[in-house]
Amino acid sequence: MSASTQSPSPPAVMRLRELVFGAACAAAIRAAAQLGVADALGESPTAVRDLAAELKVEPKPLRRLMRALASYGIFTETDDDRFAHTDMSRMLREDAPNSLRYISLWCTEPWTWQAWPRLDEAVRTGRNIFPEMFGKEFFQYLHDDAGESAKVFDKAMSSSSRQSAADLVAFLDNLEGVSTVVDIGGGQGLALAGLLEKHPHLHGTLLDLPQVVADADPRLRPGGVLADRARLVPGDCRVDIPVQADLYLIKNILEWDDESTRRTLANVVGAARPGARVVVVENLVDDSPSMRFTTAMDLLLLLNVGGAKHTRESMLGLMSEAGLRVDEVRPVNPYLHAFESVVGG
Repeated sequence: MSASTQSPSPPAVMRLRELVFGAACAAAIRAAAQLGVADALGESPTAVRDLAAELKVEPKPLRRLMRALASYGIFTETDDDRFAHTDMSRMLREDAPNSLRYISLWCTEPWTWQAWPRLDEAVRTGRNIFPEMFGKEFFQYLHDDAGESAKVFDKAMSSSSRQSAADLVAFLDNLEGVSTVVDIGGGQGLALAGLLEKHPHLHGTLLDLPQVVADADPRLRPGGVLADRARLVPGDCRVDIPVQADLYLIKNILEWDDESTRRTLANVVGAARPGARVVVVENLVDDSPSMRFTTAMDLLLLLNVGGAKHTRESMLGLMSEAGLRVDEVRPVNPYLHAFESVVGG
C-alpha cells in the first residue's frame, strides 16, 4: 500500500477531529470570560453548584462548560465535582497581572464569527472581505456600528501594550549615547513612559494620530510626572515624521500594505541623522515560539484590514531598501522580535 493510500494513524484522526472543532474551544473561552468564571472562582476548589449560584447561571450547563475548558488545561476538575484554577485560567481574571481576558473577548467578537468562514474567499482574491460584508472599512465599522466591540478592542490593546511595553523596556537596557527617543505609532506611550522612568536622562516624543495622542498615558500629559521630558506630537507616520532623535521605536504598526510600510520607513530615514538607531518590533510568522498565535493573527489581518504579519526576510528586505543597516534580530518575548538597525548603513 502506498503512503498516499494508507489509513491515517489513530492519533492523527483524533487530533484533526479536535482541530475542526476549534471554534467550540474559542466559544467556551469567550463564554467563561463573559460570565466572569475565573473572577468568581477562588483559590480553593469550588463545587459547581456554588460557582453557579455565584454567577447566577444553571449548574448543569456550567459543569459542561467547565469540563470542556478543563480538557484544554483551562481550569481543572477534582474528583468531587469541584473545579480549581490553573495557570491558564488565572489569566482570564480581569485583575491578573498578565490578564488575557480582553484579548480573549476581542479575538472572539461577533464579527469574527462572520468573517472566518470567508477565509477561502480572502485567500482566493488576496484582499480583505470586511468592506463587502459590512459596507465599510474595519475601523470605521468598529467606531460607527460596533461601539461595544470598539471598547473591547481598546481594552485588549491597552492590556497587550502594557505587557509588551514592559518587555520592550527591559529589552532596551543599553541606551549608551541615546538622549532622545521617539515612539512612532506608540499608542498611549506606555513603552515611552517606561523608558523615561527607567532612564532619567532621556527625553522622549510620542507620535501618533491626534485622537490617540489625546489619550496618552497620564504620566506623559501636561501635569504628569514625566511631562517635563515628554512631547506629544499628533501626526501620521505614513505622511511625515517631524522629529529628530537618537533612537526611533516602531512597534507592531508595519502591518499595512508594503507601500505604506515603505513610506513610514522612508520618513524615518528622512527625519533621522546618520547613525541614529531604529528599532522595529514585530510579530513574525516564520520565526516564533508561538507560531500558531502569530499565523492566526496574520490570517485575521488578511480578513479584516488586508494587512499581513512579516517574515524575517520580508522585514529585512523593506528595512534595507529604506536605507537601514540591520545589525541584529533578537526576540523581545515569545511573540515579538526586534530588528536593531542604524540609519545610513
